[in-house]
Amino acid sequence: MFGTVVVGLGIAGLARIRDLMNPMPSSPSEHLKLFGFVSRRNLGKINEAQQISLEEALRSKDIHAAFISTENISHEETIRTFLEAGKHVLVEYPMALSAKAAHELWEMAEQKDKVLHVEHIELLTEEYKQLKNEVAGKDLVKGTLHFTGHVLDEKQAGFPAFSGIARLTWLVDLFGDLTVTSATREEQKEKNYSRMTAHFQTANK
Repeated sequence: MFGTVVVGLGIAGLARIRDLMNPMPSSPSEHLKLFGFVSRRNLGKINEAQQISLEEALRSKDIHAAFISTENISHEETIRTFLEAGKHVLVEYPMALSAKAAHELWEMAEQKDKVLHVEHIELLTEEYKQLKNEVAGKDLVKGTLHFTGHVLDEKQAGFPAFSGIARLTWLVDLFGDLTVTSATREEQKEKNYSRMTAHFQTANK
């Protein structure tokens, strides 16, 4: 069995715990064993999963990989900590709040001979696969992708563009490398409203 720990208990972290404790029959998850979860809050147990300290998770020889589901701002430090401890890492996107930090983490994982995987489950859905089939072989003339969500705490989530980073991954996967040609941001703090509009160009313009 391959020992795991879940770090962070937001929506993604709770889903990880649920799926690790109830793996689909004949799926790779059946070979994973959840040894516990790490949280800043004192929670004790969740669905029979035991809370452990960060130090225990790093020290344990039974834990081979960490699933990181914390706030965006803490991803980089948490990844470094687990890689330094010799653990594989799966992290929810974005991996870091800068490209420089992300490249450094990739290099560190290679040096440690560990897997560092950024999770983007949407790319594996049937809906996305269908979309990819529909655009295959076609020339993009012009398109719009509209994404809505709640207003994020910038101190925890990072610059607002990160709330839509997953959709940028869609576009790059569908159409190749993109260049930002312009971007604007509108804010109405009294209404707790924020909107970012970005224009991109493909390699063949």
